[in-house]
Amino acid sequence: MDRKFIVTALSYAIVGMCLGIYMAKSGDHGHRVTHAHILLAGFVVSFIYGLCHKLWLPGAAGALVQAQFWLHQLGVLMMSGGLFLLYGKHIAVESIDPLLALSSLMLLLGMVLMLVLFIKSPGQG
Repeated sequence: MDRKFIVTALSYAIVGMCLGIYMAKSGDHGHRVTHAHILLAGFVVSFIYGLCHKLWLPGAAGALVQAQFWLHQLGVLMMSGGLFLLYGKHIAVESIDPLLALSSLMLLLGMVLMLVLFIKSPGQG
């Protein structure tokens, strides 16, 4: 699982950096919130989860591990896409707000599940 998190983290980093380069080149910094969320929730948190799996949860497997991974990934994708649509002025806040709220809850639940994985892990008590 560590490798999956690191690969997705580096992918988010590339997307976030490309968006940052686009903003710098165009002079339009309207997507700075989107850029920040892609890099923080996508790159940084995924990378930290990868390190957690590598260092403290090696070999962790099962439904809880899979649920935590997919909740985080889908939450980041939904949030990033929703923010891109919102800050690109492609959709009204009233229309996208439920998706952003759901993605926030997914990311929160992913973090709670990571805590549960640590608590359940041998030697982490």
